[in-house]
Amino acid sequence: MDRQVLTKLNRLRRARQAVILATDLSGGQDRLIVEGDVVDGPFADAVASAFRSGKSSAVEIGGQSLFLNVHLPPPQIVVIGAVHISQVLVGMAELAGFDIRIIDPRTAFATPERFDGADLIADWPVDVLKEQPLDAYTALVAVTHDPKIDDFPIAEALKVGCFYVGALGSRKTHASRVERLKREGLTEADLARIHAPIGLPIGASSPVEIAVAILAEIIAALRGRDVSSPKGDKR
Repeated sequence: MDRQVLTKLNRLRRARQAVILATDLSGGQDRLIVEGDVVDGPFADAVASAFRSGKSSAVEIGGQSLFLNVHLPPPQIVVIGAVHISQVLVGMAELAGFDIRIIDPRTAFATPERFDGADLIADWPVDVLKEQPLDAYTALVAVTHDPKIDDFPIAEALKVGCFYVGALGSRKTHASRVERLKREGLTEADLARIHAPIGLPIGASSPVEIAVAILAEIIAALRGRDVSSPKGDKR
């Protein structure tokens, strides 16, 4: 592999950007394709499918063979609220291959005893996210029911383009949330990206069932995301 290509590939991976190393199996030059790049021609669908699935494979179209080596940032879930749903979601998310972090300033809820071994931070999201920012490969799950805690990370997730933004609450609760976020300058298009009520509509009622619905919706959002839009700085 060309040294310049390798250097750029490593830089993009450190920056948590999705990238494909496309190798011409007939001996042509390697090419890097960053998620959001315009890909013309017969390989466009194959590239989009590879970004969504995260699976590397060889493809042959029109007599040309390429190996698409896919490098996706590890997807992560940031949960705002150390509640019963979050306790269940931690184990499920890890089994599904997600890194997961719980943030809640309420020290009565955010205790090591309730979240044994989990990445748990008992602090305000506005402070935590300055040091550990959200990005396009993050799913934001807000479940405290407290606007003072939930609103900031929801707004931040929409601004940075998290692939999933979900919030617990009834339709009435969400309508009030939307009005508050409008006053913070978010647009109708931004707010339409919030999944609320959170989770797939499977009739979930218990914390375990709600966690299942949330994780399923996150996976659907990850695998069905728009891979044609640029994600971050590609310099």
